Amino acid sequence: MTGTTEGRSQPLAGIRVVDLTTGVAGAYAAKLLADAGASVIAVEPPEGHALRGRGLSQDSFDAAGDGLLFRYLRTSQRSLALDLEREADRDLLRGLYREADLVLESRPEGWLDARGIGREALARANARASWLSISAFGRGGPWSDRPANDFTLQAWCGSTASRGRSGQPPLAAGGEVGDWLSGTVLAVGALAALRGSDRDGVGATVDVSKLEAILPTLTNAGSVWGHLSGVWQLPASEDVPSIEPTADGWIGFCLFTSQQWQDFAVLIERPELGLDPSLNHMMTRVARSAELVPIVRDYTRRHTTAELLERCELLRVPAAPIGNGESLPKLDHLRTRGVFVRNPRGDFLQPRIPYASSAWPRRPFEPAPTLEVARRRDATWPEAARRPPASRPAPGAAPLEGLRVLDLTAFWAGPYGTYVLAGLGADVIHVESIQRPDGMRFGTMAKPDMADWWEYGPTFHSANAGKRSLTLDLTRADGVELLMRLVAVSDVVVENFSPRVMDNFGIDAARIEAANPRAIFVRMPAFGLDGPWRERVGFAQTMEQVSGLAWMTAYGPDAGERAGPLTPRACADPLAGLHAAFAVLAALAHRDRTGRGCAIESVMVETALGVAAEGILEYDATGVLMRGDGNRSPHLAPQGLYACAGRDELGGVRWLALSVEDEIQWRALAERIGRSAWGTDPRFATAAGRRAGGPEIDAAIATWAAAHEPEAAAEALLAVGVPAAVVRPTRSGTSLPPVVASDFVQTARHSIAGDVPTPTHPLRLVHGPPRRLARPAPRLGEHNAEILEGLLGLDDAELARLERERVIGTRPAGL
Repeated sequence: MTGTTEGRSQPLAGIRVVDLTTGVAGAYAAKLLADAGASVIAVEPPEGHALRGRGLSQDSFDAAGDGLLFRYLRTSQRSLALDLEREADRDLLRGLYREADLVLESRPEGWLDARGIGREALARANARASWLSISAFGRGGPWSDRPANDFTLQAWCGSTASRGRSGQPPLAAGGEVGDWLSGTVLAVGALAALRGSDRDGVGATVDVSKLEAILPTLTNAGSVWGHLSGVWQLPASEDVPSIEPTADGWIGFCLFTSQQWQDFAVLIERPELGLDPSLNHMMTRVARSAELVPIVRDYTRRHTTAELLERCELLRVPAAPIGNGESLPKLDHLRTRGVFVRNPRGDFLQPRIPYASSAWPRRPFEPAPTLEVARRRDATWPEAARRPPASRPAPGAAPLEGLRVLDLTAFWAGPYGTYVLAGLGADVIHVESIQRPDGMRFGTMAKPDMADWWEYGPTFHSANAGKRSLTLDLTRADGVELLMRLVAVSDVVVENFSPRVMDNFGIDAARIEAANPRAIFVRMPAFGLDGPWRERVGFAQTMEQVSGLAWMTAYGPDAGERAGPLTPRACADPLAGLHAAFAVLAALAHRDRTGRGCAIESVMVETALGVAAEGILEYDATGVLMRGDGNRSPHLAPQGLYACAGRDELGGVRWLALSVEDEIQWRALAERIGRSAWGTDPRFATAAGRRAGGPEIDAAIATWAAAHEPEAAAEALLAVGVPAAVVRPTRSGTSLPPVVASDFVQTARHSIAGDVPTPTHPLRLVHGPPRRLARPAPRLGEHNAEILEGLLGLDDAELARLERERVIGTRPAGL
């Protein structure tokens, strides 16, 4: 694990991918696969992929007419321009199918099948190739033909309703984060399908619903919180404290524990606030925001961001600068670690691959293909990978069945990544200790006087169903010795402590390798294993604040004193977990070929930077600083929320979300709101023109929306092909028809918390095993005897000694 990577091949070298997708999600999945060494051919229409034309200004485009985001997403890939309405071009595509391993697609349902180039055509050409579809609501469901995009999906799932400031509409998370997250899910599904086809000799059909991908991840497991708390609707809000103004900009805070709040009270020179036990709870601080926010801002406005960050570090208050496209490349930590590299086609800065392996080097980026090259129609593949014959066919088995994962992670990022692995069939053992249980157990609405109150944590239930629980005190020699014995019989070890914690345990990559040379050791530090910020802890909110995701989630100048960035709230955790899961699967592919394990460093902040990259590209290449502007999009117009008739259960405004992607949709919207002349008005013929005319257009939409209930308004627009949605209550997304009709939500029968409806992983294997939860989220130490007896052969006397000495246990120490 610790040797040089020089000369070692990429884990997906020789794997062949045909990408038929449109949009950011599919392109990001293809990028992840290409970054791991796959040969990707992106099929685009003769006029070019729509992303080629995306940019903020003329300076965003090179001489070939391609925008910065396209050149970022399509590095190290080839492209083929085909007119799929022509039989000759369809024949070229079928030729690619014959030698492909994976096909990615996002066309309207049935479009490819109707032209003889769908899933059945692939199966006839190549039975071992896998077919992966990504769509807004999944294939074959009640809403499979509805128009939608990231903005309207956030409204449907409840994400938009969760965040906002008083006196302003709720706010969608910026930067199309749901598309990037869904694309990562698709890439994970691709590697799981490869693994299954290597075992069975038959390709898989994988269906990814973007709604399912974002429903738990952009709402912080909202439906599980609703079930366990009985509270299904909350007003839009932001944490207190969160992103606050300083003398020279902004600073972000992220306080979870009572100790952090007490330290923060000392920071702002109001220690008496730390003595109020009710303020230890975020919900109380939010309820008292009118009192607390002015106190906080009176202090932060009197100090520079640098001064505040220095004092926060001394007091161990989690804080971060608010990154954007201009400031991020200047951050000392990111510069020291070499996080940004030059794009080979334009020389602009872009984030590097967000994980590193001891077994192979990061793939050097190659230039994205020009449309001129794509039109040469070179349909030849490079040398294929030598994929083994089907090893042990197990029809109906999950792709990762037979693998064991030691999960030393806590909170949400790491547990979500290992949760996905568990959902794909791995035996995941969640390792905690009674001295320091997973902190998400304590994020609960259950009262401390309830029996076993720590077993009711909604996010813990959401991210740990399907796993087994083992408690081990790793500060003790016995605990570490038992862990290393488990490493010897496991395939993967994942941890997300700050680096010093593993150092204190005496566990590093060399020790893991000594115990098991085939083990894959994945580390998920917040900021990396080296650099000035090595020892800083970081939660999702911190990553969002640093990376630029918060900068793109902001109220614009028209919000007055309420303008400025907001923390999207927690999406960076599942993003980090999914990227780690992808790295695990890539490392397993490498091990299948070489027989050796490796160490992986999958850095939380770097996954967020890769997703927020567009602002970095644009500023470095053009000097234009992208920033959030309420619910408006820099690329689509009109887009926004509009108040409708009626009030919600809390007495608040009910909102319609809509987003116009092209001129056809614009004409349909103009007709529907009674402004049909606008459909041919040259002022509004482009998205830029419609943005310039935003006040006039918004006023007309607002007048129309105010006369309708949001459900009726959304249906009227959907009927004419305009992406629209009702802004749903934060925790209600699982009641939507496409979710109810699927197997996405499964009931976990927990011995203490009762029946807990729990979202499963968002990868549906169409002809494989149904999605299921192998077991409910485990009680603390529930499987101690099962694991230590069954895997290590310990007897009852030894288990009793370990429990007596508190190396293992089933109840948090001190409770």
